Formats: sequence, structure tokens, C-alpha cells
Amino acid sequence: MASETSKKSKDVRKSSTGNLTVDKIFAKYRTCDSAAVWWAVFGVVCALTAATRFYNVGQPEHVVWDETHFGKFGSWYINRTFFFDVHPPLGKMLIGAFGYMTGYDGTFPFVKPGDSYEGVNYLGMRVCCTAMGACLVPFAFIIVWEMTQSLPAATFASSLILFDIGLLTLTQYILLDPILLFFIMGSVVGCVKFHAQRHRAFGAAWWGWLSFTGVMLSGSVSTKFVGLFVVVYVGLHTIATLWDIYGDLKNPLTLVAKHFLARALGLILLPIILYCVYFYIHLTILCRSGNGDGFYSSAFQSQLEGNSLYNASMPLELAFGAEVTLKNARTGGGYLHSHIHLYPEGVGARQQQITTYSHKDFNNRWLVKKWNAEPADWDDEEAPIELVKNGDLVRLEHVPTGRNLHSHREPAPVTKRHHQITGYGENGEGDVNDVWRVEVEGGAEGEVVKTVVHRLRFIHYLVGCALMSHNKQLPKWGYEQMEVTCNPNVHDTNNLWNIEDNQFPKLPNSSFEIYAPNFLEKFLESHTVMFQGNSGLKPKEGEITSQPWQWPINFKGQWFSAIDGFKVYLLGHPLIWWGNLVILAAFLLLYCHHAYANKRGTPVDSATRARRARAMGACGWLVLAWALHYLPFYAMGRILYFHHYFPALLFSSMLTGVMLDYLFESLPDLVPGYLSSSVYPWLTGVFYSGLAMSFYLFSPLAYGMHNLEPGWANHTIHALRWLDTWEF
Repeated sequence: MASETSKKSKDVRKSSTGNLTVDKIFAKYRTCDSAAVWWAVFGVVCALTAATRFYNVGQPEHVVWDETHFGKFGSWYINRTFFFDVHPPLGKMLIGAFGYMTGYDGTFPFVKPGDSYEGVNYLGMRVCCTAMGACLVPFAFIIVWEMTQSLPAATFASSLILFDIGLLTLTQYILLDPILLFFIMGSVVGCVKFHAQRHRAFGAAWWGWLSFTGVMLSGSVSTKFVGLFVVVYVGLHTIATLWDIYGDLKNPLTLVAKHFLARALGLILLPIILYCVYFYIHLTILCRSGNGDGFYSSAFQSQLEGNSLYNASMPLELAFGAEVTLKNARTGGGYLHSHIHLYPEGVGARQQQITTYSHKDFNNRWLVKKWNAEPADWDDEEAPIELVKNGDLVRLEHVPTGRNLHSHREPAPVTKRHHQITGYGENGEGDVNDVWRVEVEGGAEGEVVKTVVHRLRFIHYLVGCALMSHNKQLPKWGYEQMEVTCNPNVHDTNNLWNIEDNQFPKLPNSSFEIYAPNFLEKFLESHTVMFQGNSGLKPKEGEITSQPWQWPINFKGQWFSAIDGFKVYLLGHPLIWWGNLVILAAFLLLYCHHAYANKRGTPVDSATRARRARAMGACGWLVLAWALHYLPFYAMGRILYFHHYFPALLFSSMLTGVMLDYLFESLPDLVPGYLSSSVYPWLTGVFYSGLAMSFYLFSPLAYGMHNLEPGWANHTIHALRWLDTWEF
């Protein structure tokens, strides 16, 4: 009996010692009273990040979703081939650099999703993009730590990002998204680290973090224009800091001015300079003609090696009998184009379609003729050369089909207040509605029309309207090319055209190198084209688009790879996403409750007051960042996609991490004393175990669903399709 009693007492002592050790470890974790604890936890977070992000990073071994675009852009940088895209160049340049540095030769065509990578050195680009995406987790850890000085809050926040299936999927392929998210989070890291140096102003670390923030801001905007949202966030944070400095009456105005000028230098001037540098590198590297040339002006194209205008020699003056291409003079305007297809029944006269087309094509060629006579053959040396002058009447015959450019008082297909433009006649024979008067913008009466240099209007002789093109697309029957109309407003700037190519062997050729634009002109034109391209990203006929209200509730995902044998589906972790919404609502309620309590003068001890102020302050800035990265999409008219929500998700998840720590710390005060010491550890344990288990269950969405393997029909992933709109 005595021995049994002794044995039990030893077991109790062992148990007590074990519990004491766990309690001490947990207390050290919560208080973070040493740098070793911080680094140990941070190291574990980084190790888990690397394990989850780089696992199976080479799978699938085929093109996934938008890798078909951004892998292709990377190839074009390696080959120095010019292209058009609606986004600024930095992200695509980095993809090209990743490929170049890891041995990719830029020859894979990236035609469509599902194309096999067999024999292609694609892995370097994937790994580098994944590495930038992996930085989001430690970045979140650092941001929340600097905001709250709470190790559990930093761990909660980074874990929510670490275990989110959607973020894992989005950041492990050759895409702009991991690069954009890296720069957005890097900007906020720089912002909070710079703020932490406020008591050591103008020291080396202070200047270092200020410059780091400026570099990250330039990277955000230079990857996608939505990077401007984080610029606004950092700007508001900077204004609040400057207001505090100005409001401190001990600070002289000269010190306030120094702070303002330093921030203007690091957060405005430095990003602008870097942004221009990125474009200079972009325009220098891409020096060879590609399929994006047609979006740019003739002068711009003349700088691209291999373009028909590069070192071009052609007649400067326009003669009757010349074959020309006409390009709409607005930035991003297309070539006047026709093809053998007719306008459909019910769309004006059933005659040949006239459009503008952004690419060089034989169907862009037109023969310039007198209004009342056919031109002589080019090999007829005795025929006189007659130059086209300002005010002359002409007919334009489409070279491939022999139809004349024609207009009448039928309404245009899309812009109904304008008149229809068609191709009419046979072998150049038509009627009086084929006659146009040439006007040189700002030209003198009788001035000879010049190639590239002059901007021209073509005024219909009978109707009095002007040949026009704009950025309105025709429906599918017009192959979604741009509408051409006859505009009753003859002074509209969209009525202006350039002669880009001029073929007439009887006239001497001239070089157009003197008209080449400088960097500033190319920089401004590139932005005009990008903005027009973005504004033109409208939903296509019959296309179902994603709506912003669907994103936070994880209403519907997006296929990344729908190939049988290896399917990948972009879907947010439902427990994290829905939990974020609950916590957001809880924060708003709690904030209002605390504000009411403060007004009522409810007594609160100093430690609780300080903890509350720190947590609520951090949450307020994170809610602002979430709103800035989410709410503007409601005002956008362009086509939207599910992945546009992920920058906002990062801030929502960090908000949840801060709030969970605050609530877990507050709950012990609301339960009986004998339970208070166990509440925080138990809640923390339940949180992490639930997060890890649910990550394991949903991980096939990111790591690949092998639907051709035996037993797939009974896979647990099928039971996790909680909403009918989830298509996996």
C-alpha cells in the first residue's frame, strides 16, 4: 500500500512538472520575453511555408491557366520581341529574367493551357514566382508583429495565410499574382518597419526602411495598376504620421518640413524614378517587331527591328495609284480593314464589312484612285504622276476584294447615331457614295498629302460625315474587331488617320528615321495604349463574369487546370474566408462597443487599455487596407475575376489574426477562475489543429486532383463540395 502511494505521488509530481514545463513554454510564447523565442517561432513559420509552397512545385507538367500569357511574355523578353499588354512591364520582365537566369531559351510557344512542358526548362520560372509568393507568410508575420508587438497575433495571422488553399494555388505558377502580392506586402512591411523607427528619425535604419518602402511601392504599380491601392494606403499612413509630428507643439516647423521632404523623396520621387527606369529597360529590351506593333503609332513602330517601317524607305508624298495602309491616328487605333464577309441581316445594308484591325494584314491594303478615273499601271512609264492634295476627291478600293469604301444614311451597327461604312461595288466600279474628300489637319489648300507625317480626314462627299474608328467592338459576326463608322461630327479626333505604308514605285523613297519618337513620347504613348486596353476589357457576348460580392463569401472558384489526370481548382479555404467575414463583423461591433464604453467613462485598468488601443489601432489600419483593395472593384466597368480579391484577402486574414489574439486574451476574464488559465491554450490548440486538418483535406485542390486514379470516385474531396457553385 505504501509503495502504491509512493508511486502515485511520483506520477503526480511528473505530471505537475510536465504541465509546468508546458505552461512555461506557453507563457514565454505569449509574452515573447526573449529574441530567441521570436526567432524560434518565426523559423517554424518559415519552414512550414517552404514545405507547403515548394512541395510538387513542378506539377503539373503542362501549361496552367494564365501561364499561357505570362510565360509567353517571358519568352518575348528573352527573344527581345515587342508585344502589347494592358499591365506595366516589371512583373513580366522579372518572369523573363527568371527564365533567362535558369536556362530557359524562350522558344516554347505557350499556345494554350494543357500544352505539355516536355523537354522545356520551365521549372526555374515556377520556382522563382513561388519563392516570391512564399514571402507573403513571413511578411504577414512581420507586419502584425510590428503593429501589435504580439507574437501569438503574428503567428495567427501568418498561419491563416500559410494554410489558405487559394493563396497556395495562386502563388505557385508562372503568373503576375505572386509578384504583385509580394510587392504589395513588401510595401506594408516597409511602412510598418519605417514607422517603428520614428523615435530614431533620420538614422541609417530610418532612411533604409523609407527607401525600401519606396522600392516596393514602385514594384507594386509597375506590376499591375491595382498596385496603386497600396500606394494610397501608405500615403494615408504617412499623412497620419506627419499630422502627429505637426501636432506635437515641441517640434519646430523646420523639423516638420524635413520629415515631409524626406518622405516626398522616398515615397514619391524614388518610386516615380524607378517606374520610369523599368519602362526604359522594357522599351530598350523589346527592340524587335512583334504582334503588338499595330497598337502603336507609325513613328513608334519605326523603332522596332523587323517592322515594315524600321529603317523604312518609301515615298514621302501620296500619289494616285498608290497602295496604302491607313491607321487610325488615336493611340491604340487599328488599321482600316475589310474582308469578304457581309453585314448580317438587319444590320444596315447587307454589304461587305469594314472594320479596324490591330495587326498587320494583307486585308489592310487600299488603292488610292481619282474619284472619276482609274489609275494607270505602275509599269506604264509614260503615264504622268499625279499627287494627292488637300481637298482632292478620291475613291479607296480594297485591294484584296475590289470593293470601294462606301457610306450611306443607314445607321452604323453599334453606334446608331453614325452612318454605316461598307465595301461596295465590283472590281473598283461603284457609285457616287464611294467618293471621299481628303483633308489634311491644319493643312493649306492644295498642300500635297504626306505619308506618316500628315493626319488626314476623309469626308464623305454626299453625306458630309467623316470616316471614323473608335474602341467599340463589333459582335461575333464582325470577329470582335473595332467598329468603323461615318461620323456626323467631322471634328471628332477619332476621325483622324495616318498613311502608314505607301507603295508607289514611280516616286523616290525617303527615310522616316527622323520622325522616331524619344523616350518620353514612347513612355506616354505606351500608357495611353495600356489605359485604352484596360478600358476595353469588357465582358464578351454571352460571357458570365465574376462579381465582387461573390469573392469574400468564396461563392465560386476558378479552374487552373481542367486536364483529366491532374486537375487544379482555385478556391479559398472556406473556414478561413468565412471566418474572416465573421471576425470583420465582430471587429466593427467591438469597436463600436469600446467607443460607447469610453464615452460612458467605463473604468478599465491601464494594461487592458493599452492592449485594447494597440489591437484596435492595428485592426483599424488593416480594415482600411482591406477596403482599399476590395471596394474599388465595385466601380470598375472592366471584366473582373475571382483572383482580384486576393490582395484584400491578405489584409482580412491579418485582421483575423489580430482579433483572435485579442479575443483569446480577453475571454479568460469572462470565465470562472479555475478555467481562466486553460482558455487561451485550449482555444489556440483547437485553432491550429482545425486549421491544419482542414488544410490537409482541401489540399488536393492545390496540389492536384488525380481523377483518373482508381478510387477517385470515393475520394474525401467530394464530400467537401459544400456549395453547388464549387465546380470541382
